[in-house]
Amino acid sequence: MNQEIAAYKLQFKVQLSATRRGARLARLLATEELRSWGLPFEAPAQVIAELAANAATHGCVPGRDFRLGVLSDADTLRIEVTDARGDRLPAALHTPDASDVRESGRGLVLVDALADRWGICRGSFPCKTVWAEFDLPMWDR
Repeated sequence: MNQEIAAYKLQFKVQLSATRRGARLARLLATEELRSWGLPFEAPAQVIAELAANAATHGCVPGRDFRLGVLSDADTLRIEVTDARGDRLPAALHTPDASDVRESGRGLVLVDALADRWGICRGSFPCKTVWAEFDLPMWDR
C-alpha cells in the first residue's frame, strides 16, 4: 500500500462506470461521505463533479471504469480521480478571456480556483490520476 495514502485517517473509495451517470453518482456519494465526516462539502463537491465528468468524458475507455478516492487527515482533504487514459493528460491550464466562448474545457480552471492545489500523477499503465487538495485548518470545523 502507498505510504502516503496509508497516512490518511478517513478514506472513501469507489469504482464507477465512466458515464455521465457515474460522474453524477461520484459527486452524490462523496458529498454524503464528507457530510458524515463533518467536513465542508460545497467546494469539494464541485471539484469532484468536474474531475469525475472529465474522467467520464475524456478518460473514458469502453469497458473501463474510473475510480474516485476521497481521503482526509487532520490537515488535508484530498480528492483523486483515476481513469484509464494515461495517454490523455489535461492541456496546460489557461485563463479564459472574453473571446474564449467554448462551452467546455473550463473545468480545470474551476478546480484551480476552488482547490488549494491540484496535479496529475501517472499510475500503472494505462492509468492517470488527477488530484486536488484542500487545506482543512482554514475551514471552521
